[in-house]
Amino acid sequence: MEFKPLLKKLGSIVRAILTFLFALLVLGVMVWAYVKGFQLVTSMYGIISFGFYGLLLSLHVLVQSFFAFIEHRRMKARTDPCTFTKTIGFTISAYQEDPVYLRECLNSIRALKYPPELLRIIMVIDGNSDDDRYMMDMFREVFADQDPGCYVWRNNYHTWDPTQALQDVEMAAEMGPGGDADYIIGEDPQRKEVERLIQSKRCVCIMQKWGGKREVMYTAFKALGPAVDYIQVCDSDTKLDPLATVELCKVLESNPKYGAVGGDVMILNLKESYISFMSSLRYWMAFNIERACQSFFNCVSCISGPLGLYRNDLLQQFLESWYNQKFLGTHCTFGDDRHLTNRMLSMGYATKYTARSKCYTETPAQFLRWLNQQTRWTKSYFREWLYNAMWWHKHHLWMTYESIVSGIFPFFVTATIIQLFWTGTLWDLLWILCCIQLIGLVKAAYACILRRDMVMVFMSLYSALYMTSLLPAKYFAILTMNKSSWGTSGRRKIVGNYIPLLPLSVWAAILLGGLGYTIYKESQLDWSTPAKIMETEFLVFGCMAYVCYWLIMMFLYWAWFRRLCRKRAQSYKVSV
Repeated sequence: MEFKPLLKKLGSIVRAILTFLFALLVLGVMVWAYVKGFQLVTSMYGIISFGFYGLLLSLHVLVQSFFAFIEHRRMKARTDPCTFTKTIGFTISAYQEDPVYLRECLNSIRALKYPPELLRIIMVIDGNSDDDRYMMDMFREVFADQDPGCYVWRNNYHTWDPTQALQDVEMAAEMGPGGDADYIIGEDPQRKEVERLIQSKRCVCIMQKWGGKREVMYTAFKALGPAVDYIQVCDSDTKLDPLATVELCKVLESNPKYGAVGGDVMILNLKESYISFMSSLRYWMAFNIERACQSFFNCVSCISGPLGLYRNDLLQQFLESWYNQKFLGTHCTFGDDRHLTNRMLSMGYATKYTARSKCYTETPAQFLRWLNQQTRWTKSYFREWLYNAMWWHKHHLWMTYESIVSGIFPFFVTATIIQLFWTGTLWDLLWILCCIQLIGLVKAAYACILRRDMVMVFMSLYSALYMTSLLPAKYFAILTMNKSSWGTSGRRKIVGNYIPLLPLSVWAAILLGGLGYTIYKESQLDWSTPAKIMETEFLVFGCMAYVCYWLIMMFLYWAWFRRLCRKRAQSYKVSV
């Protein structure tokens, strides 16, 4: 019998080694294909070519789309009913929220088709000043018939100063018998009141000292303790479908090895601007292609904050390590959802995605606020990529493969663009731009078929945002990875962080400098040779095709979409 643990440990070590070798193989093949530049098909004079690296990327998109399609078929085929026996702690994280979005969020929670007696609703507000009180007042108003418990906490779980114990004794004495004045020396008496409320009331709202989103989530998780079976996370700008919680429960109930599940997050304010509209299309691709494929292999990389459900007994096991996460000596406050998911994966449990559970959430409509959000997400992505790599061996090889491909892709794109702008020809620049849009159109066409909505054709325009903004922002995120904050300002404040525009300026200078150098270099060549004459023809027709593509797409956007969305919708309906 004593050999079983040894054999299990040995098997884990062997699997870890083999997974590491597989990761090296994937990385080696990708690097070799990129550096070697082996061409599979090429035209006369090498003007147009298709290489082995391009083939690998094309196969990746096809395979990913195939498994996503199969997973969606599985979701539709799932017919097991919800048992309605699990208790759920429904946690809401709030920070300077727009009152309109907050009210929609709270009303949608009231409308959930899950037994009220099995739900405990806890909203924790990151801030306890008078400016934050409107959120507590709204919570009290919406849940007035549920006898809500509301409490303003001067501190949070990690900011109480023990030197003030004497003052706390006096305060506890004023609170009466419930204050337990003899017991609180050395601990925060208000913390006990917070925990008492959350343990005894069905609907509770807590205002606490500012500490960041992770601090807010920790308060809800810690105070709930083992009192519930599942914990659902939600942001204060999220509007839930009535069946959202039911569909999440169905997934966790279907298999005890499923540790967490996320749902389909859509955009509430997609009609507000071009940025929010493009974000809505990107969200759909991220959830219904990328995460659907990951779900097929039981290894979803991120259960998003607006809509996720976790097994509470597992979450409580890594709660402290999740909160106390450090990177390069700095306490981590952002990337809470990714790290929660990674902690679940580290225990060997599967993470799933279901498109049957739906919600809408607000997204930045202004470019600068969107850029700040994307920078914050990129920071957590690269940080969590390193943590996730330690647990590749506990899951399907797809997780290893996809992590390698998605991790190195931005660097290959950057190297390619810089190389072409400084050492290529004018046709090389035009050809790579055409290829980028062509790949975008292929993915958009597949999305149109899967979603059965022609609006997805606009997804091909997302490449412009990626190449001009997201790509340079990734490097800024890596360089500033240790800077911790919510990243995206509260919706009641104007964005004041303009620093993320710096890498965009540097990126523009690099590309414009390269373009100017290439034009000068090309002007010194003899364009009367047969090769250059043919290249001129390709340049003319390529430019016409590229310009026509953008004119057509922008015309469709302004003449079709903007006309339909000129009047912002006042209500939203989600169907499952």
